[in-house]
Amino acid sequence: MAGAHDRSQHPAGKDDTTTSLITLRADFPNFRIWREITTGRTRYVARRLHPGPGPHTVVTDDLTELRAALGGEGAQAPAGTTPAFDVTRPNIARIYNYIIGGKDHHAADRQAADSILADFPEVAQVARANRDFVTRATHYVATQGITQFIDVGAGLPAEPAVHQTAQRVDPACRVAYVDNDPLVLAYARAVLAAGPGVVVVPGDMRHPAGILATPDLRLLIDLNQPVCILLASVLHFLTPAEADATVAAFRAAMTPGSYLIASAGTSTGTSPALLDRLRSAYAGTSDITGRTSEEIADWFTGLDLVPPGLVDVDAWRPGSPRRWLTPPAARIIGAVGCKPGRSATDTRPPLPRRRPAPRAS
Repeated sequence: MAGAHDRSQHPAGKDDTTTSLITLRADFPNFRIWREITTGRTRYVARRLHPGPGPHTVVTDDLTELRAALGGEGAQAPAGTTPAFDVTRPNIARIYNYIIGGKDHHAADRQAADSILADFPEVAQVARANRDFVTRATHYVATQGITQFIDVGAGLPAEPAVHQTAQRVDPACRVAYVDNDPLVLAYARAVLAAGPGVVVVPGDMRHPAGILATPDLRLLIDLNQPVCILLASVLHFLTPAEADATVAAFRAAMTPGSYLIASAGTSTGTSPALLDRLRSAYAGTSDITGRTSEEIADWFTGLDLVPPGLVDVDAWRPGSPRRWLTPPAARIIGAVGCKPGRSATDTRPPLPRRRPAPRAS
């Protein structure tokens, strides 16, 4: 059934978009799907009709991305096409979401995660510690006067999101979420981009120049002013050469006074058996690379490390004492580095202009 928005905006004729919407509705009967046009911008919305796993609402301006986000939620994909993502295969973002206690995952993701957690349950605690590290680090950077954040490899939305943390310090903070997973992009647009000062853009972290040149990002983020780049628990999904080149490119693009928040799994102190298990669980999905602590420290070359420096993520300015009963077999280490130069508090981007309120007659 056509959505009310679609009928009112397009009362006659069946253009290619309308035909595509009819096909989507047939392929995904568990969702109400419609098109909206507001202030000259077209977007497509899919909303689940009944409770179930997966997304409740998906908002995107791309019909292909909408189909990708809904994925295996409906009937068979049209003949001769390949699904943009396959819920029968594990997905990096959904595995992580399951491990930290989220709800946006499928059986294949749970099976892959459980194959890790069965013998290494501390992985869940380390993953949650990494999420808490991101929150504390973002809060710290915002208190230093930084009002621009770029979260690269953002993954599925988690509470509190980066923009929520930053905007609690300063409502003027602006955040660009970047990912190359169509599912993540659709979820993020539905959940994260509803408020002011937030944009969601597609981009592969292996191509920093392309990310930083994205028009939507440049409309929100002024790269001539200090910015905070987040690369949290994503670089171990790249080969060593890719990870090093990625960090170096972002670091070079940062203006003085900018910050880098980065964390990654390390082979230093991590059980080799766990690394083997991780590679097995992610086989066919992504590379898994364990870097030494020295190699991860090199990512912060030329930056001033904020105390306590490069440490286990749960030890970076913790709000409560560490509570490991036994030494963990898994380690994620992280740090916050500042590019020497001007102070962010002296070079804050100007606030958007507001139209003056009309005078009372």
